[in-house]
Amino acid sequence: MIRFECDYTEGAHERILKRLLETNDEQTPGYGVDDHCEKARAYIKEACDSPNADVHFLVGGTQTNTTVISSILRPHQGVVAAVSGHVAVHETGAIEATGHKILTLPSGDGKIRAEQVQDLYDAHWNDAAPEHSVQPGMVYISQPTENGTIYSKSELEALSRVCRECGLPLFIDGARLGYGLVAEDSDVSLADIAKLCDVFYIGGTKIGALMGEAVVILNGTLKKDFRYMIKQKGGLLAKGRMLGIQFETLFEDGLYVEISKHAIDMAMLLQNGLSEQGFSFQYRSTTNQQFPILPDRILKALSEKYTYSFWEKVDDAHSAVRFCTSWATKKENVELLIQDIKALR
Repeated sequence: MIRFECDYTEGAHERILKRLLETNDEQTPGYGVDDHCEKARAYIKEACDSPNADVHFLVGGTQTNTTVISSILRPHQGVVAAVSGHVAVHETGAIEATGHKILTLPSGDGKIRAEQVQDLYDAHWNDAAPEHSVQPGMVYISQPTENGTIYSKSELEALSRVCRECGLPLFIDGARLGYGLVAEDSDVSLADIAKLCDVFYIGGTKIGALMGEAVVILNGTLKKDFRYMIKQKGGLLAKGRMLGIQFETLFEDGLYVEISKHAIDMAMLLQNGLSEQGFSFQYRSTTNQQFPILPDRILKALSEKYTYSFWEKVDDAHSAVRFCTSWATKKENVELLIQDIKALR
């Protein structure tokens, strides 16, 4: 079976595995205060052009989203997100379990706009009795979105401006951030991300690491006691160096960008191959998630050889599905998929 349903079906990049093996007999302090974590922090701060940032390492995306969001919000506040946002549809009520409501905004492409945030904020505070409803306390977006789309620099600037005017911390989920940064139409750098939000994270789980996400906190008011929050949420890994070594390897000489670019090359190969056959796509994605609309009869035949994620029915005979490429996707597998779809037409 050739797997395209997600971007974490492989283990880890061979250089990470090699480095973990090389350092296996080292004795280091625990909980992320070892030299490897410190080197990784330095590399990330340099890449973000943010020497004063705090950098923390957690294991996975849901744990990271839950820890960051619950650390920011007060008990009566909620987090603003797209209706299709990961925290709203893919985390089993993890945010709600911390006592915070997700205030969803409609979105056709996975993105939310500055004016939507402003309207929501104004509607709450213009209410005659605002204390009877959940107060918007922060804004969550992901880059790329659940639909594979990316925010442009101007869109992020507009969101950042509104959030700061309204006093709403902006949190960017970067589980697939590398794939967004190197997309062909991206005009956003890591330094831009760091400048325009209050906190974000750099995903490793989906981009070459065995596991791990690097939280980067820019807003000084959000830094206090964050390690306490990590520990309370079960995220302070005793063998913290296991995360530090991986990010040290990813960022010391550009490996993160290099392998992210490979995933995009494979996604564009798939997109071009299906476009040439006349197939359309549910969303215009230039990232590693592609959403072709295919006849159900072809999808049924493909499922005997390939895995993919069902997205939604388009009509009685067609469905939009998601094919994910990754840092480890083999070119020959993408070419074979294109050939098999062509043969099934």
